[in-house]
Formats: sequence, C-alpha cells, structure tokens
Amino acid sequence: MNNLRLLTGLLSVILSAGGMCVSGQSVVTLEEIFQTAEANSAQLRPSLTAQAEAQREISVAKAGRLPDINASLAFSYIGDGFTTKRNFSDYEKAPIPHYGNSAAINISQPIYTGGAVSSAIELAELKSTAARYAADFKRDNIRFCLTGFYLDLYKCTNLRTVVEANIKAARKVLLEMKARHEQGTALQNDITRYELLVSNLELQLIKLENTIKILNTNLVTTAGFPEGTVIVPDSTILSRSLPSQNAAWWQNEAEINSPAISLARSGVDISRKAEALVRSERLPKIGLQASWCLDGPILVEVPPIDRNLSYWYVGIGISYNISSLYKSNKSLSKSKIATLKAVEELDAARENVSLALNADHVHYLEAYEELKTQTKSVELAERNYNVTATRYSADMALITDMLDAANSKLDAEQQLVNARINIIYYYYKLLFTSGKI
Repeated sequence: MNNLRLLTGLLSVILSAGGMCVSGQSVVTLEEIFQTAEANSAQLRPSLTAQAEAQREISVAKAGRLPDINASLAFSYIGDGFTTKRNFSDYEKAPIPHYGNSAAINISQPIYTGGAVSSAIELAELKSTAARYAADFKRDNIRFCLTGFYLDLYKCTNLRTVVEANIKAARKVLLEMKARHEQGTALQNDITRYELLVSNLELQLIKLENTIKILNTNLVTTAGFPEGTVIVPDSTILSRSLPSQNAAWWQNEAEINSPAISLARSGVDISRKAEALVRSERLPKIGLQASWCLDGPILVEVPPIDRNLSYWYVGIGISYNISSLYKSNKSLSKSKIATLKAVEELDAARENVSLALNADHVHYLEAYEELKTQTKSVELAERNYNVTATRYSADMALITDMLDAANSKLDAEQQLVNARINIIYYYYKLLFTSGKI
C-alpha cells in the first residue's frame, strides 16, 4: 500500500489543474447528489412507500391481540304457526306474537392461539425489515447508477479539455505550416492532411459536448434536481478515494452491510417464521368469552310467551381444528422446502458478493498500475511530439511523423483520463458491492 500513498500526491497534482469551477456554475459533489436523490428521486419513492406499508402491517398484526367484539340488533315479523301430531294429522293453528326483536353483544379475548398471533406479529416485523433492506438495495443501485453518470460526466469533461488543448496545438502547427507554405518550404498536401486532423478533433469535440449534455440530463433527472441544472463534477473526488484496506476487510464489511446479503438473510427468517405459523395450526386455541342477549318473544314455549328474555354468560372457550392433523402436513412440507430454498439463496448471495468484491478489489489495484503506466505514456508522448515538431520545423521529419506524434499524444492523454476515472469507479464499485455506498 506504500505505492498508493505515493500515488496520492501524484493524483492530487494531476487533478489540481482540471478541477476549476466553470463560470456561472457550481461544483456538486457526489455526496450532495446522493442526498438530493434520497429526497427527490422518483425511482426510489416506490421502495420507501413499500417500506412504510410494511411498517403498517405490524400494527395490523398486533391487532390480533385485541378482543373481538360483535354486536347485533334485529327486528322481525313472525307469522302464525301450527301444530300437528307426528303423522301430520290433527292440525291446530298456533297464534304467535308477530313482532320479534333480538339484540346481542359477544366478546372474545384470545388467551392462547398456539403462537399464531405472536408469530404473525414477528412475521410482519421481519417483512418490514426485508422491505427496509429492499429499499436500501434500491437506494444503493440508484446511487451506483448516479455514480456512473457522474464519473462519465467527469471523464467527458476532462476529455473535452484534452481535445480542446490538442485543437489549439494543431491550429498553431497549421498556422506555421501555412507560413512555411508561403515561403515554399511546405507542401499544400501537408496542410490539407493537418486540416483533416483539426476537422476530426473538432468533430470529436462536438460529440463530447453532446455526450456531456446527455449525461447531465440523466444525472439531473435521476437525482431529482430542478430542470436546467448544470452539474460540474468535483475534481477532488479522486484524492478522497484512496482506501488502504485489503480484500478480507471488504469481505467482512459486505457480510455486515450488503443489502443483497441482508435481504437474503431476512428471507430465511421469514420462511422459518412461516413454518412456525403452519405449526401453530396444529395447536388448540383458548380464549375468554362473554355474551349478553335479549330476545323476544319467547318461542321455545307453547304457546309462545310475548315477553323479552335476557341472559348473559362468561366463560373460557377452547377450540381445536382436528382436520389440521392431516391437512397441515402438506403445508408444513412446502414451508420447509421454502426455507431450504431461502437458505440456498442466502449462500448464493454471499458467493456472488464475494466473487464481485474480489474482482473489484483486483481491478481497483490494477487501476493504480494503469495510472502509473499512462502517466509515463503521456510524458513520453509529449516528449516525442515536441521532438517531432522541432524536427519537422527543421525539415528533418515528414508530415506523417507529425501526424503520428499528434495522434499518439492525444491517445495517451485520453487513456490517462480513463485511468484516473477507473480508480474512482472501482472504489465506488467496492462501496456498492459491500453495501457502504
């Protein structure tokens, strides 16, 4: 990691020249973009709403502990009856009071439900936790997407600076060529070929400008900035993205923080709690019961009594679903398979995260080596360009040598920009995969 410390100073110097704020525009850091997206991103809102919905489910499940209270009130018209012998002979009309009424209040308070109510509450809490992990996972994906837009915008902005500098240098060489052509020491064909180089650079600049506009729109829209906002990337981001942790540290952090692993782990907990709910169906249910009734007329007497009958009772009720002994077996078997599947998905999630982190860490370290190589390539390309330009001015080099030197210099400078961005990209990729973005 000593190489990383040595490169920190080098990167700071390299970026200091390219981090100036554009006139009339403010520099926006990636952290500020994350904060704006947290509050305004349309893509994140459904996940946050789902999280709030899951939280409400806990209150619904807790309502299962409350007593059930039922009240009824009825008025009826009762027709006359009749009596007969058992062989339906000896018919005799039986007058009945015609207007009936009924009122009742029933109260049932669960005492023991075989763990059904408590398991339902715990299941709702686990689903709420899973919804939070799902929202975190969506948030991390949005942040990584924004990081991609931001770094691409940063890269294109730097490439634009490189192309503009090369256009300026090429136009200067072109003016010298035209002056030499007037003196008879340069060919018109040389001027034409260099004008073609300038034209290609100008086209590349136009494409970069258009790409910058597209990336800015993507970034502004996804993060929820006001329409018309122009994002200027923070050039100090690279100097702040130089961790020295090894691969094992990132693996440990992922086990704790990765939303993908946490979401898979909560799936295991939910499946196990669903098993407990199925098992609770095999247990008896016990509850306190209380009731009050008022009925009239009293029809159980012959002749009926035209009076109201009021009665009440309290007691303990026990119920047992005998059919659950043979019906719940299939449900329990299904729940066990679902739990096994959830455990396997957790193992797969851990494996995927581990493999991704390992690759990201290797690429991250590789990016530093690439930066050293590209920095040296730029130095050599600039030296070659200056030597070739001097030789060409002294009629000791051909126009093809000049064009090759200019193209090599442009390519080296563009590769250097890409190497800088790769360091930042793989750092944020490590943060994303480990759940720390």
